[in-house]
Amino acid sequence: ERQAVKTIVMDLNASYQSFVHRLFPNAQIVVDRFHIVQLVNRAFDNVRTSVLKGIQDKKSRPYKALKTNWRLFHLAQDKIDDTNTKYICGINEYMTQQNLIDLGLNESSTLKKVYETAHAIQQAIHNRDGESLTSILKNYIPMGNAMDTAISTLKKNRSSVVASCSSAFSNGAIEGINRKIKTLKRACYGFTNMSHFRTRILLIVK
Repeated sequence: ERQAVKTIVMDLNASYQSFVHRLFPNAQIVVDRFHIVQLVNRAFDNVRTSVLKGIQDKKSRPYKALKTNWRLFHLAQDKIDDTNTKYICGINEYMTQQNLIDLGLNESSTLKKVYETAHAIQQAIHNRDGESLTSILKNYIPMGNAMDTAISTLKKNRSSVVASCSSAFSNGAIEGINRKIKTLKRACYGFTNMSHFRTRILLIVK
């Protein structure tokens, strides 16, 4: 039965891969798309934090853009509003989302390159474009920051990473449910009755 398993979807944990091959010798390992995007986003945030620490004026516009509105830097390119001007909290100005992102990225050329790399990978994953993803990994030029480690990890698992573009399987839904359960536990400070906890979980995942 284990020999009949064709596909295993998992994260980038190397120790898991070592025994998966022994348990399921004929299965193709597919790195989950969720974890690929999470990896490059964490690398970007690591570089963003480093840039923030280097800004002396903590009240400057670039600092506020990178500090308070960090979620905008994770938006997919097609979801960024570059037309409508809105009041942006934190920076307390009227501008488009694209203006704010440009304001933060102009603070560091390295940060801008890391941002472009992260979004290029996300776009390739979203479009299920294995050739583009392979090209990005192959042509990446090290910059001496956290993105180097992320790209190195993806290169080591290149075949499994590229397979995520052609595979229909994903652990994204399960990861989302796990996140909701963890958030529920933090918000409620624990449950004395396990049945109540189970009921709340069923309510939030339906």
